[in-house]
Amino acid sequence: MALETAVQTPQDVEAMRRLAAVGWGRRRIARELGCSPETVRKYLRQGGWQPYGKPCRHAVLDGQREWLRQRFLAHRGNADVVRQELASEKGIKVSLRTVERAVEPWRQELRNAALATVRFETPPGRQLQADFGQCMVSIAGERVRVHLAVLTLGYSRRLLVRAFRSEKQEHWLAALEEGFRHWGGVPKEVLVDNARALVSQHDPERNILVFAERLEGFARYWGFKPRACRPYRARTKGKDERGVAYVKRNAIAGREFSSWAEFEAHLVRWSREVADLRVHGTTGEEPLQRFLREEAQALQPLEAKPSFLAERELVRIVHSDCCVEVEANWYSAPQALIRARVSVMVRDQQVLIRHGGRIVAEHRRQRPGSRSRQVIDGHWVGLVPQRQRREAVRSLQDASASRDGERERRTVRSSELARPLAVYAELIGEVAA
Repeated sequence: MALETAVQTPQDVEAMRRLAAVGWGRRRIARELGCSPETVRKYLRQGGWQPYGKPCRHAVLDGQREWLRQRFLAHRGNADVVRQELASEKGIKVSLRTVERAVEPWRQELRNAALATVRFETPPGRQLQADFGQCMVSIAGERVRVHLAVLTLGYSRRLLVRAFRSEKQEHWLAALEEGFRHWGGVPKEVLVDNARALVSQHDPERNILVFAERLEGFARYWGFKPRACRPYRARTKGKDERGVAYVKRNAIAGREFSSWAEFEAHLVRWSREVADLRVHGTTGEEPLQRFLREEAQALQPLEAKPSFLAERELVRIVHSDCCVEVEANWYSAPQALIRARVSVMVRDQQVLIRHGGRIVAEHRRQRPGSRSRQVIDGHWVGLVPQRQRREAVRSLQDASASRDGERERRTVRSSELARPLAVYAELIGEVAA
């Protein structure tokens, strides 16, 4: 008995029809083709070959296709959030895997949108992109972590590279100022990263962007508009991102330096002799030539402005000891201004305190972070009553007597004497004598 095989091809069915047309019976055809008579009868009855079809089953998410697509894209591919909204809004409770299978066709759509980047070319003088990058550099035989500030002019692709030991706000501003002076002008806008030192809050969904107060003042002073790239979308300043990688691979990779000064000098020389003169892959020109031909005259002139970092204005509250704190140093103001809001102008070698439009105190600027105190004669007059002075003298004497024993430090219990005893030792020096 021949082994019966299933008939699966249209050619077999067509052979059945031809044999039946010449008078063959079902059994004879079945023996010839190796199938059952019932199979022959079925195909002859239906008039030809038909593909097998899956049974049509009703799915719980039928009719929700467009709703699922809109919510899935709105939630940036979070299928679990879609599942929760499906239960709360539609009353349809399904597993997470069911939702994931339903939204699978749109995952690639999100991936393509995330990878898609449209090259954004800016006209001359329009934009400067600024970024920091970290790398390890061999300096004096040691591996040192270096923070590189890389500034890139958007049109010419001309670079400025400076090295710092950390990435603070002052370093961002110092690099930008040096770039303005190096190129002889200021662009109309500066695109920066979402570094904490520069951006206080950035929420593109709610259209909220808050820059640091000092960056706002810096931008007003130099006349440019600050901009921040979208969080986690560094490609929006891709010219500079590629510039940072270029500096790491070309200027630093494999090199060793005997000192920090030699390293800084190398970056300046490399920028001038290599980066400025290379043929850029996108523009097809040397950045220096492109800059001199079209971008140099498009920048806003510097107008001989002094450094913003050498002169800036702050707002401070005068503490109960008649002092304001600036750069971890204390400068005195008249006793009558305790708890008043004053304006502090910090210059290169000078600190001026203003109130009501007039200068009330003038100090010599101390080295930032030295924690020194500058007090002008007369500012502490009336600060401590005579009785409290005597108590302060007695407390100082007791503290001095016990220094060799338990080295006990006594605290003068007075709301007016909240500073260390050494401060009041200066104040009541004549009484103690």
